[in-house]
Amino acid sequence: MSVYDFTDIQPTDENYWRGIVLFGRNVASYKFALAKTLLELAQDQREVVSLQELAVPYSSHLSEHLRLADRQATSASSRYLDACRAFNRGESSEEELVDITAKLGFQNVIDAFHVVGNGPISIRFFEDERRLSTQGIRLTDELLNLPEAVEGEDLLIEAEARWRLVETAWELNLPRQVLTVTYKPETKLLLPADLTRRKAITAARDALNGYQNGS
Repeated sequence: MSVYDFTDIQPTDENYWRGIVLFGRNVASYKFALAKTLLELAQDQREVVSLQELAVPYSSHLSEHLRLADRQATSASSRYLDACRAFNRGESSEEELVDITAKLGFQNVIDAFHVVGNGPISIRFFEDERRLSTQGIRLTDELLNLPEAVEGEDLLIEAEARWRLVETAWELNLPRQVLTVTYKPETKLLLPADLTRRKAITAARDALNGYQNGS
């Protein structure tokens, strides 16, 4: 299955969104944190969001996942992820984390979010207004209408499940496309096939829901 099964055959806003979450490039987990943040803002029908406001839920999602898996990027080091780790260790305040997130946390992810494969998808879920007086992003109707078009909670669950699969592959030093998992029927969870790592990754339904267009 490829992104074209979503964006060519069924070119709906929700399938473009699933194409980003499921098939976009992953060199860091920032895309997943931004996806979850955007969906939460869409549920609240927010339209214009400053970077400072965006930084609050975004940094919270990243800090939470660093507690689950310390590796959240393919690069060896990251000033921003180090700041999130410092917050988790109690070495900085939430206000300090939000400030550094607004400065460092969005440097690449806003530009790269809509890119799938060799270029951007044909619609946008937000417009970049960092250089304008709003100093943030403007959510488009395509994003604001998502909670009505599909079960909004499903898209949040799918983003979380995909994030767990990717970060588990990184933690095991595997390319994400060759991560092997097993299914535990009694709990309906996916686990790494690696016998040394038996911590559950995510629910099977959550991981597969997006690929099956919510079915």
